[in-house]
Amino acid sequence: MTQDYNFVDRRRCQDLEGGRYLEWLVTNGRGGFGMGTVHQMLTRRYHGLLVAAVDPPVQRFVLLAKLEATVTLDGLTYELATNDYHEAVHPNGYKRLESFTAQPYPTWRWRTGDVLVEQTLCMVEGEDTTFVRYRLIEGERVMMTVRPLGTSRHFHHLTHYQDMGPPNVESNESLLAFHWRGDRPSWYLSHNGHFTQRSDWYYRYELALERERGYDASQDLFMPGPVTATLERGDPHGLVFAASTEQRSWQDHASVFAAASRGAPSVSGDQGTGVEVSTNEPLLEPLLRAASHFIVRRREDLNTVIAGYPWFGDWGRDTFVSLPGLCLVPGRFEEARKIIQAFATYANQGMLPNRFPPYGEEPVYDTADAALWFIHSTDRYVAYTGDWSFIAEHVYAVIMSILEAHEHGSRYGIKVDGDGLLAAGEPGFALTWMDARVSGRAITPRIGKPVDVNALWYNALRIGAEFSKRSQDSKRAQHWTELADRAQEGFNARFWNEEKRCLYDVVDVDGQSGQDDAAIRPNQLLAVSLTQPVLDESKWKSVVEVCEQQLWTPLGLRTLSPNDSEYRPRYEGDVSDRDQAYHQGTVWPWLLGPFVTGYVRAFGESETAKTRARAFLEGLRSHLSEAGLGGVSEVADGEPPHTPGGCPWQAWSVAEPLRVLCENILSTHPPIPREKQVPERVTTADDANRVP
Repeated sequence: MTQDYNFVDRRRCQDLEGGRYLEWLVTNGRGGFGMGTVHQMLTRRYHGLLVAAVDPPVQRFVLLAKLEATVTLDGLTYELATNDYHEAVHPNGYKRLESFTAQPYPTWRWRTGDVLVEQTLCMVEGEDTTFVRYRLIEGERVMMTVRPLGTSRHFHHLTHYQDMGPPNVESNESLLAFHWRGDRPSWYLSHNGHFTQRSDWYYRYELALERERGYDASQDLFMPGPVTATLERGDPHGLVFAASTEQRSWQDHASVFAAASRGAPSVSGDQGTGVEVSTNEPLLEPLLRAASHFIVRRREDLNTVIAGYPWFGDWGRDTFVSLPGLCLVPGRFEEARKIIQAFATYANQGMLPNRFPPYGEEPVYDTADAALWFIHSTDRYVAYTGDWSFIAEHVYAVIMSILEAHEHGSRYGIKVDGDGLLAAGEPGFALTWMDARVSGRAITPRIGKPVDVNALWYNALRIGAEFSKRSQDSKRAQHWTELADRAQEGFNARFWNEEKRCLYDVVDVDGQSGQDDAAIRPNQLLAVSLTQPVLDESKWKSVVEVCEQQLWTPLGLRTLSPNDSEYRPRYEGDVSDRDQAYHQGTVWPWLLGPFVTGYVRAFGESETAKTRARAFLEGLRSHLSEAGLGGVSEVADGEPPHTPGGCPWQAWSVAEPLRVLCENILSTHPPIPREKQVPERVTTADDANRVP
């Protein structure tokens, strides 16, 4: 039976071990977030009620880590908190947790006798501000004590008392200000309770998931003193906290929670795309909700995509794989334009950044495919919007520079070879999406001519030719068309593996002519699934069937066939072990996108094919409630039960299933762009009954 991702019942709330892996997330549209476990135990270095993006979307700092609450009833005190220490779990408030609800904002309810206490939490869109509210739902009156536990540390780095030293705490009737040494951000805590200054440090919180992943796993948190209040049933305020990098008042809580309630995506009508979306599809609403977390601000006037929560920043490849599902399907066209503009400004030697480092350093350009995904996404933007003027003004010249640099040569050996195929790679670098490294060594370097890069290259050439025609740039249009024809001929001559009835993963391995990598990987699906498929149509079914038989799982596709001697069935262990398994059999949910698109296309867009394709996504329904509630994880084990791992909320893991659900299965997207719509025309009584 499929769990409701939005609701966690008493049994699951009180499961101590299972609860370590069951997490919630709220975001603020600028890279900041709040995140934790259902039973409020801190298990990651990234957990906190306020994790602020002080230089959005990077430079994220944990500020308010948690609130430890107790209630006093009839002279007895009951702890609601749950903490993990080296040799004990204390206190054990999870045993009183009655339920947790994820939407429209995280809501906890604890029961003590006849008393039911509720905690709710939400963030302010566009601000590093978190509101937390405690109210009495059942019972007449209860005394509540809350101890704020805070810090001011970069979210990648755990700290202890000796690293931090105490902050300077300023307090007045309803506001606490925390000023830390050095360049650590200050922050504020507004409340409507009674504060008693009694500062202390809480030492050595153990973070179970950090320890499990092979990292340092303890931290100290500062407590300025308790805040107390009497909760009475029917009081609309209760006890309220506002944690922020600004001086926000607790009194704003009602409007903030009301806005958070209204922020839920609609699934019953116009999504801003001009189409009606079916309400009978159970995956649609949670995927739309999840998609909204990843689009964030970059500078004041542009946007970008957070690749995954909690630890990723904005990555070029992930951004443009994800853009159709995150922006175009939900009709967020303005954000799509601003994302395209943001990355276009960073084009350099025909390449786009692979990633923006988390400390504000210069972008890193070690990718052979981000710029090609960028071209693909701009083409999909035009297909959805018909907005050619934006492309002509802001993007066309960038795309031409990308194609020219790839043809003539760029960094890392990226250059078109004599057979029309794109070569890429240098020792020590992994330029495709299979980019895990261990001790500076690329695990899957794929130096040569990778199948996915060349499928993207051909797709980009066809798009470049079409864009050149629209720009009346006939010389370029002819050149890109000729180069695309040559690439297609070379691709079909070089990549087909007759013995395995699928495609080689890399040809001319390490630059050695005729050396081919026959490993069965999902990268070959791009030769079928992209807008301009490079592979001969007669071979589509065979490629898709091989991938279905050897790679498909209910949570995504394996990165390597189990029949391969290098296959690793589990994504587990320390950093080195995980990275060595990362692309050697580990399942990636985002690959459901090219697989489903390829499947429906290979089997003729029939209703039977669409029904079968929908079944390939069904495993996501139960997954929505087993890790990050309402999210889709970065990866999963290659073997049953396909335990999820990596980031519990990954952008392309959400975006690609959402895209294929709407584009290939429901067939509601893309809408007819404005410029292609047939004008309404009613001239006679008979014409009035016709669809234009």
